[in-house]
Amino acid sequence: MGRKVDKSRRLQKRAEAVIPGGVDSPVRAFRAVGGDPPFIVRGEASRMYDADGNEYIDYVGSWGPLILGHAAPEVVEAVVQAVRNGTSFGASTPSEAELAEVVLSAYPRMEKVRFVSSGTEATMSAIRLARAYTKRKYIVKFEGCYHGHADALLVKAGSGVATLGIPGSAGVPEEFTQFTLALPFNNPDAVDQAFKKFRGQIACVIVEPVVGNMGCVPPARDFLDALRYITSRDDSLLIFDEVMTGFRLAFGGAQELYGTAPDLTTLGKIIGGGLPVAAYAGPAEIMDMVAPLGPVYQAGTLSGNPLAMAAGLATLCYLRDNREVYGQMERRAATLTTMVTEAAREAGVPVTYNRVGSMFTWFFTEGPVTDWDSAARSNTEAFGRFHRAMLEAGVYLPPSQFEAAFLSAAHTDEDVRQTVAAAREAFTLVQA
Repeated sequence: MGRKVDKSRRLQKRAEAVIPGGVDSPVRAFRAVGGDPPFIVRGEASRMYDADGNEYIDYVGSWGPLILGHAAPEVVEAVVQAVRNGTSFGASTPSEAELAEVVLSAYPRMEKVRFVSSGTEATMSAIRLARAYTKRKYIVKFEGCYHGHADALLVKAGSGVATLGIPGSAGVPEEFTQFTLALPFNNPDAVDQAFKKFRGQIACVIVEPVVGNMGCVPPARDFLDALRYITSRDDSLLIFDEVMTGFRLAFGGAQELYGTAPDLTTLGKIIGGGLPVAAYAGPAEIMDMVAPLGPVYQAGTLSGNPLAMAAGLATLCYLRDNREVYGQMERRAATLTTMVTEAAREAGVPVTYNRVGSMFTWFFTEGPVTDWDSAARSNTEAFGRFHRAMLEAGVYLPPSQFEAAFLSAAHTDEDVRQTVAAAREAFTLVQA
């Protein structure tokens, strides 16, 4: 029997009457892949269940935060205990410093951290701080990297911007982006040339150390070290956007994996355990410029709220005390990505994959995929057919060729087996 969609369709029409496109984040509308987006009502471990009663093996994980799976008992219990004492106070609570201490323990370069509610807030604030510290205007970002929807960062961005084929965003004056330099990812020569052209004028370079917002694209060998060298040479700051990779690739994120230390780091997703939390962090010398100690203003009513702190603390403490889960996820993700790619080869469908730890993407192109130009060569129509076929088979993948997928600690060998079997059938439909 096919997937039931009647209730989800009714819910979609209801939402469209009161919400733009019926969604609160564009990619959820499934415009890039077609078909009916499911309305999810429940999650447990590696599975999700929609309003029509369909069950899915989930490889989105709320776009990365749910590294322990849906409704992880430790996280649920922590949130229940916290909510009994109140949802928000707009005042300091003990849990903020508790979570801060765990975050800083994983990142030795950091000395202080400020919590906010979204990745957009974190990156926007980190860039403001970098400009204040260096007294410079220009920033460097990379094509296909998405750092939230702040005006200055919607330049050749990835994520939903790339998914929907939007070059930037209406409503962003050119004057707001004139100090943003968008360069090709994995191209240190382009960075070096930009710094020579704008010598002494670039405040910072912001980069996803492993890109997740044009699909999963790892850094080329020595690329991150080159960024470290160039920025240090010019007294510019290096910002790692680890909203996606933080605590995902290792307990200490991409910095632990690759051994390159930035000046500032932005975090999100996993540090909130599925609730809205993000952060920016760095050495005290820089972070102490943030109000109330310094002149860089940033504030948020719900920043550090006790429910989010509780969920994040429970998640990070579990990861800290059970680091073997990283090896387990690595092995299962390696098996999944290689076997699905082999199934594509057997079916005659051009597919390549990138994977770092439990973060991965199947690109519908011959490959390799190393930057935005090579990612953009993917056959998005073929990906859409694959996505619809997998959804029918009970496998939920990111509804975009240009978004990374995630495997969690809750996924099992049986989940992987079922997913590979579904992919074999799906590729026959793609080929047809």
